[in-house]
Amino acid sequence: MGKEFPEIQGGGSLMLAWQVKNRHVLVVGGGEVAAGRILALLNADARVTVVSPREGLNPEVLHRITQKQVTYHDRVFHPTDLDGVDMVFTAVDDPSASSQIYKSCHERHIPANIADVPPECDFYFGSVHRDGPLQIMISTNGNGPKLASIVRKQIAKTLPRNIGLAITKVGELRRKLRVVAPNTEEGPKRMRWMSKVCEKWSLDDLCDLTDEDMERLLGFYQPGKVPRLADLRGEKNENEDEKLGWVGFDGSFGWW
Repeated sequence: MGKEFPEIQGGGSLMLAWQVKNRHVLVVGGGEVAAGRILALLNADARVTVVSPREGLNPEVLHRITQKQVTYHDRVFHPTDLDGVDMVFTAVDDPSASSQIYKSCHERHIPANIADVPPECDFYFGSVHRDGPLQIMISTNGNGPKLASIVRKQIAKTLPRNIGLAITKVGELRRKLRVVAPNTEEGPKRMRWMSKVCEKWSLDDLCDLTDEDMERLLGFYQPGKVPRLADLRGEKNENEDEKLGWVGFDGSFGWW
């Protein structure tokens, strides 16, 4: 009997974490929807240009402008605004103008998102939960944006309070490990060892990791072992010594 494979479920989106750091992104519009787009883009370290008449600006958008967090043009969209742009978001109450912007983007092969017009979106803007390096995006593929927000809030309630900090510490440990074992052929071993750390240690333990703890823990990478945090800090457990392969000298009673 042949191996069973996952069934194809068409109609979905390819979920990606698009890296836009230092990319030039254009936002056409200055209302509430535009404010949300701008915030998300700035959080992703994009270079944002906003085009919108000043009389239509949302207070948050105006704040971004006055704080010089974005480049601002006080006028309606002009085709030359697409020069040198990597991505476009529109959030204006003018379907005809939005469609024209979308067509212009396609002619220039620029990915675009036209707010509230799913057929004219190269990508959707999901509802995102953020906790430090952790980002969880919920998408209904243009079917129900409000439901995406409701689902996101429900998921956020179930997450451990310290998950963001734990992920931050794991990231620090991974970067240190790459210094200890930089060679490409070490990749599979690094992944297996980091997986052991994540599976064996609690979130509280991961959050509690200090730089000194990390340096000690990295000493167990080559033999492929993962001691408990208590053992790592010298809180010796007699039953664990043989299993972990630890050897030490207590100064009076010989080796243990």
